[in-house]
Amino acid sequence: MSFRVALSGLSAASKDLAVTGNNIANVSTTGFKRSRAEFVDVYAASYQGISRLQSGSGVRVAQIQQQMSQGNVEYTNNNLDLAINGKGFFVVESAGTRGYSRAGSFAPDKDGFVVNGQQQRLQINPTNEDGSFNTGVISDLQLSTSEGPPRATTEVEVAINLDSEASVVDPVLYPAFDPVDPDTYTYSTSVTVYDTLGSSHLATAYYRKDGPNNWNVYTTLTDKTDSDFPIGGDGLAEAAILPGGANSQISGPYNLVFSPTGQVDAAASSPLPFNYSWNIENGATTTLDFVMDYGDSTQYSRDSGVNAIRQDGFTTGLLTGIDIDDNGVVFARYTNGNDQSLGQVVLASFANPQGLQPNGDSGWLQTFASGEALLGEPGSASMGLIQSGALESSNVNLSEELVNLIVAQRNFQANAQTITVNDTITQTIINMR
Repeated sequence: MSFRVALSGLSAASKDLAVTGNNIANVSTTGFKRSRAEFVDVYAASYQGISRLQSGSGVRVAQIQQQMSQGNVEYTNNNLDLAINGKGFFVVESAGTRGYSRAGSFAPDKDGFVVNGQQQRLQINPTNEDGSFNTGVISDLQLSTSEGPPRATTEVEVAINLDSEASVVDPVLYPAFDPVDPDTYTYSTSVTVYDTLGSSHLATAYYRKDGPNNWNVYTTLTDKTDSDFPIGGDGLAEAAILPGGANSQISGPYNLVFSPTGQVDAAASSPLPFNYSWNIENGATTTLDFVMDYGDSTQYSRDSGVNAIRQDGFTTGLLTGIDIDDNGVVFARYTNGNDQSLGQVVLASFANPQGLQPNGDSGWLQTFASGEALLGEPGSASMGLIQSGALESSNVNLSEELVNLIVAQRNFQANAQTITVNDTITQTIINMR
């Protein structure tokens, strides 16, 4: 019996050495969680329970428990390297099998899917048309390697200050607006707009002071490619040759009126925002329609100038980079200056993360003991935040593991000594005459 007790001790010490050795071997493994061997004593129980004189039958391994504490975050130069600050696991999928991982070493494959080293695809909530995220759907994160489609301009927001002390344009000397004669207007500004094919056009607004607090706004559209197109538009429609040699369309005047406090008087002005419809012939739709909103413009006593101008169109562009914020929102940057949201990284949490089944390759599988995966967005509920350009290192403390290694070795030696003592006693008994 004593031999079996000692053998159980040797087996337990060997398992402890194996667990400790595995921790040490993975000290540099990204996202690795150390394990701990836990032991319980063994007693031979009869129908009437354990006798008071029962010495015990040895030891056995009760479980090897994973320690899910946070590892250190180490920064890298790759935006697709991701670390989780806090609770949660990345959700990855391959061939219909879903897995979970804390190792965020991701990169695009040949088809643009963002995968880890095992070709498991990172899962996201896709983006809705309104910019929100569809939390009811999980899909693969894919980066587009093709040319991004253009978007035609539909709105131009202009926040401009027109000098209240500017002189009124003399209607006798300059009765008509002429874009090539700066004496016929007070100030001008331009913005590039785009049609459905991504071709750029230059929209130039001219501001002619017509009286106190009253301005006439004329707008021209010039084909920046210098190709001819018909003349037209709302309001005044006539031909004009602007500097640069391109035929242009002129629209206006619209009336922009300011209150005595320098704010836009929407009731006295032409209906805001100003609507424009331009004729174009370059293979795109036959008209380019957009509005210009002057709601944030002012008339103060300082030089005329543009405070802000924004339009919502863009030309075609190629992917130049990826940014991922703390909440896991993936932004794609294109050569046309456009940023597009591709989705939001999904995280999973478990009631008992120690119950997850290690699956190798720094991954885990859901089990009955772990509970169902609770999916959510980073930063919500108990989920951690995403750190882009960083990786979570192993949570193994090498000094502690080396001490555990010595302890396990001592335990092994002590149990081996128990066998030696038992062997000596046995030999003594056998040699008795």
